[in-house]
Amino acid sequence: MSGILDGKKILVMGVANNRSIAWGCAQAMAKQGAEVIYTYQNERLKKFISKLVTDEDRLIECDVSSDDSLEAAFGEVAKRFGKIDGIVHAIAFAKKEELGGSILNSTRDGFSQALDVSAYSLLAVAKEGVKILNNPSSIVTLTYMGSDRALPNYNTMGIAKAALESAMRYLARDLGEKGIRVNAISAGAMRTLAVSGIKGHADLLKISQSETVDGVNVTKEEVGNTCAFLMSDLATGLTGDVIFVDKGVHLR
Repeated sequence: MSGILDGKKILVMGVANNRSIAWGCAQAMAKQGAEVIYTYQNERLKKFISKLVTDEDRLIECDVSSDDSLEAAFGEVAKRFGKIDGIVHAIAFAKKEELGGSILNSTRDGFSQALDVSAYSLLAVAKEGVKILNNPSSIVTLTYMGSDRALPNYNTMGIAKAALESAMRYLARDLGEKGIRVNAISAGAMRTLAVSGIKGHADLLKISQSETVDGVNVTKEEVGNTCAFLMSDLATGLTGDVIFVDKGVHLR
């Protein structure tokens, strides 16, 4: 049976382990026929993704906080795979001290790092991505509704996600003429490494579940299926949008 991504090559950036939303996206796209390529930040983190992806040729080192690393990584993607059809940007980071209590706990260095890694990195990835993306193609990033709501403890990351969503819209405007669509998925809360860094994350998960329309939290597989759709030619009319995949939590 053919899939909606047959013949497409997709780069996934940000898989930390098998509970990552990025891994759910990668699996869903692979099921739809995509050839998936992965990046990892450094050798220390490579050991985790190597447990999930046994084909070393599909693993490429990339630190998004370094322009040199990005240029080298995308050059390596082009060398090994040629042109690609999509990029999943699932990268965010803030120091733990930035994710608890009052926003006044934010520091200049912590704020700058969070904005650089979590928001500017999308622009940096796109700058390199345009060199090897086909027409049509798709870029998808991951966000959270803490971007426009002052949720408990999310703090600096909420501000970073707001910047990420704005960057996504500007990219959608400027990359459209190249046939590149840019969208964001606002995923519901689930047990991931990223969520575990937020103070009171267990309560966040419980509250999120109580506010879903069916009392069940969204899964990484459900988010992944939406990502697969956005990567496919079925979504050529969609760009510059934030798609909520959270079982209706954003309605409350």
